[in-house]
Amino acid sequence: MAQIEQSDKGGKKKKGAQKKVAIHVDFTPMVDMNMLLITFFMLCTTMIKSQTLPINLPSNSNEVRDENRTQVDKKSAITLILDTETDEQGRPVVDDEGRTKHHVYYYFGEAQGTPEFIAENPGFLKDEAFSGNDEEHQATGIRKILAERNKDVLEKYNQYKQDWRDKKISKEEFDSLAKLNRTDSTITSKPTVLIKPGPNSTYEALINAIDEMQINQISTYNIEHPNKVDSLLVMTYKAAHGIQ
Repeated sequence: MAQIEQSDKGGKKKKGAQKKVAIHVDFTPMVDMNMLLITFFMLCTTMIKSQTLPINLPSNSNEVRDENRTQVDKKSAITLILDTETDEQGRPVVDDEGRTKHHVYYYFGEAQGTPEFIAENPGFLKDEAFSGNDEEHQATGIRKILAERNKDVLEKYNQYKQDWRDKKISKEEFDSLAKLNRTDSTITSKPTVLIKPGPNSTYEALINAIDEMQINQISTYNIEHPNKVDSLLVMTYKAAHGIQ
């Protein structure tokens, strides 16, 4: 509390002289109030987990044996070649809605760069976009392609998610079941995705591709550079469809 003390040392004062007033402010109640506020916020704060994206990094060990290396089955392999349309100055082109025009060229299995293979398989390489879901919450674009390839895993995942919404299971149980379902080795229909950012692709395109892996519950994917076969397929596709 504030206190006002008048200094009076006695003695004769001059006529019209001002009185000196000393003000003393007691901050003890303010300190008590601050401690109460800190205690209140500490007790009422809800601690949340960091929403970070887990990325599996390759091992630096040179002692990895051939039998321990990841072998990709041709039947389950999906290759995504990322590309972004650019203008004459090399800047990404956007559509009327302000979204960057990304191309996701994809093919299944193993590709060959021979002229005979390209001539005999004109529809081997296809083009899609990161279009997400439509108004009826149905997957479109590359999301639909990946969802169809990982159908068995997504069906169980959606069932667990519905059970959690219906409060049949807790959030911890849902996370545990979803993780086990995603990495279940008994499901043989799971795809293996190879993400290959092209020279014109942006960082946004790579993040969109990784997001699609999370949304479609795809646990096995790898990020690498396109090889000569991939570049030849994309160049042939662009020339045939008039894409700059």
